Amino acid sequence: MNETLKKELPIIGFVLLPFIYLAYLWNSLPEKVPIHWNFKGEIDDWGSKNSLIGILFLLPVLTYVLMLVIPKIDPIKRIELMGGKYYQIKFFLVGFMSVLAIYIIHSSNSLTLSSPSIVLVLIGLLFMALGNYFKVIKQNYFLGIKTPWTLESEEVWKLTHILAGKLWIVGGLLIVIFSLVVPEDINFYLFITTTAIITIVPIVYSYLIFKKLKKSNQ
Repeated sequence: MNETLKKELPIIGFVLLPFIYLAYLWNSLPEKVPIHWNFKGEIDDWGSKNSLIGILFLLPVLTYVLMLVIPKIDPIKRIELMGGKYYQIKFFLVGFMSVLAIYIIHSSNSLTLSSPSIVLVLIGLLFMALGNYFKVIKQNYFLGIKTPWTLESEEVWKLTHILAGKLWIVGGLLIVIFSLVVPEDINFYLFITTTAIITIVPIVYSYLIFKKLKKSNQ
């Protein structure tokens, strides 16, 4: 067996799991199923059970295809330098999308979102996993904190991602804790706030550190 294919088999298994689960439940699914819920776990959109197939292609399949294509179209070929670290990021992202797809199928079958907080817990864990890899992401146009200042300076990229990695780990942990102990209606706003902070702060920091380095080099 081709070594590359052999290495990809665990991730391909992740991609296939939601399809296997959907096939198992297919005959028991009603013709009309919920396909979207609001932050309170209330159904706000319905569709044919065939639409669940589309959701699977939009989540694990599309994520996997994109992660396969990105290194090949990276114009500066920096992602390839990440080696096994990029594979691990791909593993976590595809795994997350597959688990999310399975949870959506399960919820559609039971006609209820048993706990909206489960999705936020998964997102929090994903943030923590990605944050752990931020410091090893090489300067590129596809992954990481891509601002004009990080793309302009490799040093700004490195410093920004060191900070962002710490923020995403702490932010992800807070999201998990909030999701387990805070009421769902309040937790949604805490999630939005935490996500905004860990997104905006590295962007602002990249600008500030760029200006500082530029000034010191003059």
